[in-house]
Amino acid sequence: MGSYLSSFFGGASYSEASEGSSSSESSRVLTFHSSPRWQLHFNSVKETPKLMVIDFSASWCGPCKFMEPVLNDMAARFTEVDFVKIDVDELPDVAQEYGVQAMPTFVLVKKGKEVDRVVGAQKNDLEKKVVKHKAL
Repeated sequence: MGSYLSSFFGGASYSEASEGSSSSESSRVLTFHSSPRWQLHFNSVKETPKLMVIDFSASWCGPCKFMEPVLNDMAARFTEVDFVKIDVDELPDVAQEYGVQAMPTFVLVKKGKEVDRVVGAQKNDLEKKVVKHKAL
């Protein structure tokens, strides 16, 4: 129902991964298009111990496009982790709040606090940090 409401209000959407998943539910990356919807989501998960990976990217960014299938694959494999995508051109206030200066930037958040970060299309680094922090 939450995804229905989100799609109804136009603030968030799920981006389906096209490969590597037997279940479309496990291969979703939540994309936000409005700051209020992002804030509602963040507030709803900030008290949980679940790891959230925020992908700050841009539609014109080549390395971001390279990382998109990587992120979808990780979302399919690490179902216990929330994966979120934010376009820095659509939500510059959120990008500024996290001090994003280059794309892609992946911010790993747990209990509302940044626990790690990967700047650039560093898929191996990102996966190592996701594995490390999801276990903590």
